[in-house]
Amino acid sequence: MAATDTHQAIETVFRIEQARLIAGLTRLVRDVGLAEELAQDALVAALAAWPKIGVPERPGAWLMATAKRRAIDQFRRERMRAEKHAEISRDLVAETEGPAAIEAALDDEVGDELLGLIFVACHPVLSREARAALTLRLIGGLTTGEIGRAFLTPEPTIAQRIVRAKKTLGKSGLAYEVPRGEARQERLGSVLEVIYLIFNEGYAATAGEDLIRPALCAEARRLGAILAGLAPEEPEVFGLVALMDIQASRFAARVAADGSLVPLTLQNRASWDRLLIRRGLAALDRAEALGGVGGPYALQAALAACHARAPRAEDTDWRRIAGLYETLRKVMPSPVVDLNRAIAHSMAFGPEAGLTLLPALEAEGTLRDYAPLWAAKGDFLFRAGRMPEAKAAFEQAGNLSRNAPEKAFLLGRADSCGD
Repeated sequence: MAATDTHQAIETVFRIEQARLIAGLTRLVRDVGLAEELAQDALVAALAAWPKIGVPERPGAWLMATAKRRAIDQFRRERMRAEKHAEISRDLVAETEGPAAIEAALDDEVGDELLGLIFVACHPVLSREARAALTLRLIGGLTTGEIGRAFLTPEPTIAQRIVRAKKTLGKSGLAYEVPRGEARQERLGSVLEVIYLIFNEGYAATAGEDLIRPALCAEARRLGAILAGLAPEEPEVFGLVALMDIQASRFAARVAADGSLVPLTLQNRASWDRLLIRRGLAALDRAEALGGVGGPYALQAALAACHARAPRAEDTDWRRIAGLYETLRKVMPSPVVDLNRAIAHSMAFGPEAGLTLLPALEAEGTLRDYAPLWAAKGDFLFRAGRMPEAKAAFEQAGNLSRNAPEKAFLLGRADSCGD
């Protein structure tokens, strides 16, 4: 294998193992920032060693063992005398370094280390924005640029939040574990938000050559399922699980054979995953049975269910969808919800109805550089027969998009408007 191919394989393995690696190291060293540094050190070691020895059979265990040895060396070198660090060092040295033992430790069930790390990252000691940014960085493996686009926030601001959050957690003395009782309830809303943001980045990647990242969505769904097991009476947990399952059911239809985007209205619904839809609808029933019909995630799942239940695009109950968005914007007000409300109104009542709702969003300014706003405007104008304006809007959307398939789709729509 060529050196470049080996390096690419190593980076792919690291991206897959990164979150589990940081989670396991955080439990051991009680410091998120240090855990991330040790994970990066292990990657550097892999880049040096694996081209010579090949990728190990258990790459995650190799990376963990290497990172732990670096931690031991660092604690010894710095001669930490504090009781906390002495205890950590003893624990690290005492643990078996065999790959099987390390893999077993990483595969904790109820005390899932990834979920524990999310709860730590979502601790109230951090601001809401910092919680989500830090978790997306550590668990989702997203870059600061991708997180910035998810939050509609400049990248330097996100980077500063993450640095400050790590320092705050490092000084807090928190236990790196899944909280119980009131402490878990206190942080549940933030955890749900972060898990869904991770899923959403996988469902509609904000940058890169891939339209979707199924592995990221699968990780979010796995964490959601674990959380549902830990909080079986929480309706919003099941609302989120329902939402993710129903949306994930469309993966096979969202991307054409050539990698291009297929919009919802043109997707082959026969290729939607009916098992995932049934699971999602069952989770939605559970959320509603627990009294969560008006929760933000249950409402979004109900919106997704409107599409899942329509055998054809033209059978979609857009009036119900418009009504659900009216409720959602009261429960979870945001510019993005208002944009989706405008889209629903355009489908239910005609493109002019959607166009009347856009000026307020444009004047507000938050979505000025948000590609979906211009894509929606282009679609409304296109359906209204205002081709020159539609072309300009689609071109603006394409120029703002940083995802290659999405950009190609939007510029293709611009071309379809003619000259």
